[in-house]
Amino acid sequence: MRYEYPLFRPPSEANSLILQATLGCSWNNCTYCHMYRSKRFKVRPVEDCLEELAEVADRGAGRVRKLFVADGDALVMPMESWEPILREAADSFPNLKQVSCYAMASNVLGKTPEELRRLRELGLGVLYMGPESGDETVMRRLAKQPRPEGASRDEDYLFEAHVEASRKAHEAGMKVSAIFLLGAGGVERSQEHAEGSARLITAMDPDFLAALTLTIVEGTPLSATMDRLGWRLPDIYGLLGELRTMVGESSPSKALFRTNHASNYLPLGGSLPQDRQRIVETIDLALAGAIPLRPEELRGL
Repeated sequence: MRYEYPLFRPPSEANSLILQATLGCSWNNCTYCHMYRSKRFKVRPVEDCLEELAEVADRGAGRVRKLFVADGDALVMPMESWEPILREAADSFPNLKQVSCYAMASNVLGKTPEELRRLRELGLGVLYMGPESGDETVMRRLAKQPRPEGASRDEDYLFEAHVEASRKAHEAGMKVSAIFLLGAGGVERSQEHAEGSARLITAMDPDFLAALTLTIVEGTPLSATMDRLGWRLPDIYGLLGELRTMVGESSPSKALFRTNHASNYLPLGGSLPQDRQRIVETIDLALAGAIPLRPEELRGL
């Protein structure tokens, strides 16, 4: 595969073939995100993508079981790009079990129910969506996506957009992996961020749920405004407290839960709500100092 770096994928896609069908992110305005700031967004020519899939198939089609379509919000691609890519993937890799991509809520809402069902029929099965928070104030500070046309400043349009996007994806037969950021509200809105995130987790009802820890990266708008606004991250115990609230107060139907990202101080795993009590008790042990946390030097993006 021919990649234009940097290249990112979720931790659960570590063993996946990555097809870079888009470059960058079509929004690219999230205030905390550095991932695609060096790139100008574009959809790659379909012919290039098909050629790369064929090249991989020639070298070992049977080894490919999972395909992740990059970059930042590949669902934004038009159907004219998605359909041939998904058909080629299905034809080329006989053992292919899953195709996934990152998606903003606005990407999902921009597709019709019929288009989403068609994508599912062709093999796209998992959407990674990152609301990062369920507190409307925090979500707006993070600039999670453009304000929908007709939405007023008084309504919780970002919260509701993610609920609606998750509903549409589920109705199309897709699975949703929701990503939340510990520390995204800073010290000022830590509690609101945690409680709002728990509400949004319940409302989105994701199949997979991940918590990462916000890292302030030099050169991002959030980094540039921290000193001016007096914004700062909660300490380790504040971050663990947010995680406890998110787990303890959310009620998804059945979500595979992970905090295995390298940014986190406390790697956890389980199923919610089934393992809620065990996970909360583990967090409490960590808060009490009875469980060692990941050393700072081993954390990363």
